[in-house]
Amino acid sequence: MAVWTYSLPPGERFDLHVHHDFHQLAWAEHGAMWVQTADGLWVLPPTRALLIPAGVAHVTGTHGRSLMRSVFLRPHVCPVVWDAPSVLAVRPLLRELIRYLAAPELAGAPRERAEAVLFDLLEPVDAVPLMVPMPRDARAREVAEALLADPADRRTLDDWGRTTGASGRTLARLFASETGMTFGRWRTQARLRAALAHLAEGVPVTVVAHRVGYATPSAFVAAFHRAFGLPPGAYFAGT
Repeated sequence: MAVWTYSLPPGERFDLHVHHDFHQLAWAEHGAMWVQTADGLWVLPPTRALLIPAGVAHVTGTHGRSLMRSVFLRPHVCPVVWDAPSVLAVRPLLRELIRYLAAPELAGAPRERAEAVLFDLLEPVDAVPLMVPMPRDARAREVAEALLADPADRRTLDDWGRTTGASGRTLARLFASETGMTFGRWRTQARLRAALAHLAEGVPVTVVAHRVGYATPSAFVAAFHRAFGLPPGAYFAGT
């Protein structure tokens, strides 16, 4: 078991990569990070980590300034077997144990005992990944990229049509055929993705609602609850 530590600036990104020989436990001790795989995107505050099974391609990045720790687990000695990425609760004991294992001078029997305890502390929690697939068509992609940059933009597809040179009907068809979602559904997913990043950094729910384009906090709370089954204030709580 190895622990790698990275001090990362806001917006840092590790492009698509694969660890074939190790499971990776990705955790931000400070700040917030995100991980995206073919299964979706997860936003992780310090109270959560993501176990990425060996062989799963993923992209990792930060929102604010972050201290990221990656714990690499050898599959043949790891008693936990998950086929897909799993979100884990990072309670105080696990947090301190990861810090302890990050010390390069820790070796021999003390390290082996600490590693055995870590396996016992891997506790999965329910978390739904977000899917925000990008359209391939340049006109629809222009709209998608603009909304990811500013999810509070409330322009309609007809409005976007005057910018992109495609009609609102054409843009709607492109979003449906190339992302598998209606434009409204896609925009909701994009807004929730941005909202998770703000919530992970401790921004109040009322502020988050307006930042991501909802007219009222209650409308944001309702959309969040439909997507995740609990209110935004509780999403990162309890760990």
